[in-house]
Amino acid sequence: MRDDEKDGGRDMRAATGGKSVAVTTKTLGERPTRRHALAFAVHLFTASGAVCGLMALMAAVEGNWALMFAWLGAALFVDGIDGTMARRARVVEVLPRWSGETLDLVVDYLTYVLVPAFAVATSGLMPFWMGVAASAAILLTSALYFADTTMKTDDLYFQGFPAVWNLVVFYFFLVPLNAWVIAGIIALLSVATFLPIKFVHPFRVVRLRLLTIGLLALWAVLAVVAVIDGLHPPGWIVLGLCACALYFLLFGLIPWRRLRTGREA
Repeated sequence: MRDDEKDGGRDMRAATGGKSVAVTTKTLGERPTRRHALAFAVHLFTASGAVCGLMALMAAVEGNWALMFAWLGAALFVDGIDGTMARRARVVEVLPRWSGETLDLVVDYLTYVLVPAFAVATSGLMPFWMGVAASAAILLTSALYFADTTMKTDDLYFQGFPAVWNLVVFYFFLVPLNAWVIAGIIALLSVATFLPIKFVHPFRVVRLRLLTIGLLALWAVLAVVAVIDGLHPPGWIVLGLCACALYFLLFGLIPWRRLRTGREA
């Protein structure tokens, strides 16, 4: 999820003495420059995640779940790096007409929520009536979460379960679970969407950042192997993926002693 709107907006206000910058007909009519082209290219890169989402949905319709997760993985990669690209290109300052944050939320809802919800409803993981109800819970709670203006805390954690259903459903396909267990997990995480609990943002949270990024890289490698193996990888791959998931799930819940400076260790 991109953070360039918040950070870029702060930088732009600082550059203009704290005054807001309005998008006028003059700014819209300015001759495009290389900076404009680069900033627009970043927006196009973010939007390419929607294309990945479409390909994932088409694979899901065909019942090709491994291919679906391959496309969702590609979208996840785009989402993981586009914020950094946007900040370096100063997209908010250069192209204030287009909101990178809104664009990111549109793409994320498709790839994090809609496609995984469709998989839950149609894959046979649970009876059809149960799958539809579970998918409805995913869609409704995630829509509300994406509209929550307090989804990020001051220390850059996600507040509440951050609607990463693409990752949750990935585990449903990896680990054999009873339909009622799957339904219970979906219900629990749906409720957790609205709870004041923290979930780590792997790139933005300072605390143990190197360890977190290292485990994220390990998770990505193991996930690629699992997808290549048709979602039937060796047991040690599944155990490794579950261990990484446990780390990310519990990270924000474990109390951490802060330094006297008030900054995170």
